[in-house]
Order: sequence, then C-alpha cells, then structure tokens
Amino acid sequence: MNRKLIINCTPTGMIPTKDMTPHVPIAPEEIVKDVLACAKLGASMIHIHARDSDGKPTYKKEVFEEIIRGIRKENKELVLCVTTSGRNYPEFEKRGQVLDLDGEVKPDMASLTLSSLNFNKTASINDPDTIKQLAAKMLEKGIKPELEAFDLGMINYAKYLIRKELITPPYYFNLLFGNIACAQANLMSVGLMIHELPEESVIGLAGIGNWQRFINSLAVVSGYHARVGLEDNIWFDEERTILATNEMLVKRVVDVAKAHGVEIATPQEVREMLGLRKVE
Repeated sequence: MNRKLIINCTPTGMIPTKDMTPHVPIAPEEIVKDVLACAKLGASMIHIHARDSDGKPTYKKEVFEEIIRGIRKENKELVLCVTTSGRNYPEFEKRGQVLDLDGEVKPDMASLTLSSLNFNKTASINDPDTIKQLAAKMLEKGIKPELEAFDLGMINYAKYLIRKELITPPYYFNLLFGNIACAQANLMSVGLMIHELPEESVIGLAGIGNWQRFINSLAVVSGYHARVGLEDNIWFDEERTILATNEMLVKRVVDVAKAHGVEIATPQEVREMLGLRKVE
C-alpha cells in the first residue's frame, strides 16, 4: 500500500460560477494564484479547466497556455493535467486542441473520460471514436491520460484501450463516486471498481457533492490518492452552510493525512510514480 498521498486539486471545473460562490477561480490569473496557494499546502497535481472572458468553459488552447505559463513561472514541478471534457463540446477537434500545446506550456497529463454519462442536468458525450482519437493523440504527444471512470463499464473500456495499445502503464485512474447516474459513494461500489482495475494502476478517488469529504478520507486511510476541489463540491460542510475555498479543501485532506501518519507526495515523487518527465 502506497503511503505517499497524491493530492489532485480541481480548482475550477465547468459548473461553479461567481454567482454560486465567490471563491471559484475563473480568470487565468485567479486560477494561477489559487493553484500556487494550494501547492504550498500539499497539492502536487492540478486538474485544469479554463473559462472564457464571460466565465463560460472554453476549449481554446490559448487560455490553457496562459494558465500553464503562469503556474510554471512560479512552480515548474507541479504536475499539470488539462481537461478534454465533452460536457460542453463533444467534437474531437475542439477537445483535442489543448493537446497541441508544446514546449514549456506542454501539459503533463490530460483527462480522458471513458464513456458518456449523465450529470444532474447535463450529459457528457464521449463516443468511442472520440475517446480513441483523444487517447491516440495523447500517446503521440507524450501526454499521460488521467483516466476518469464513473462506473464499472468505464474501467472495462480502459482495458479495451490497453488491448488496442492506446494507453500505457502506469495507468492513473480517477474513480469518481456519488454522481446521480453513476457509481455511488459506498464501500461496495468503491471496492468493486478498485477490484476491476488493471495491474500497474495508480488509483485516485473522488467524491461528488456532499460525498467529497467521505471519499477523500477513505482514500487517505485506504492508501489511495485523493482528488479534491471546488469542481466537485463548493461547500465545506454537508449542511451546506459554509462555502469552501480550494485552500480549505486541500488543507482538510492534509490534516486527515497527518492524523493517520500518511506522508504527502511531492510533485517530483508523483512524477516518478507516474513515469512523467523529471523537472530539473
């Protein structure tokens, strides 16, 4: 059991707005500032979404470039993962644009959702050809997929991609629990999904909404890794009386880890775990 905890911070996502919470970072400079603060607390991996000037999700690589450049100006070691989400735009040409970033703004990783799924009010469309095209482009560009699985079928599809030699080990899986149409946040569901993962998997757990704290804590005490941030839940408490900041959420995971004697992985240690390029 790996006792070095990866904290994967998801600061923005596609849903939270300033009307919902003043704490969600929207503009590139806000995201950069938030990310750097969370990194000082212990976040070693960042799952990046970008917004346009109106605060709406954008696929445009120029906005991702501004965010990545701003982060790396101050912290070159952080593992940076960009989204290729199909929640607002299903087309491969749009979703794959961010994978063309190169040089000092090339992302280390990119998300790869392994099937279509429904959220409360919207759908994320991920047809098989688009998934395979994204996986192939990540492989070509040397960008590791962050494999997002919301149910058992998605894990099976990851195994299909392995057979097709479109993804290579070590495999980084984010298993997400508590979404209304997917695997629920209970021990049986968590155990079943982990049981079905391929060998050489590095396993991160995430809880949606009120389930974030429970799944974060379960990840820490079980020897897995934790995804946390305002993308998954804007509230700090289950009663929804306190709006969270990303720093509050990261600190809570760190505090749980310290209480259980679990060390926090540094970005360089995460790079070694996942076979990513080393930063000198």
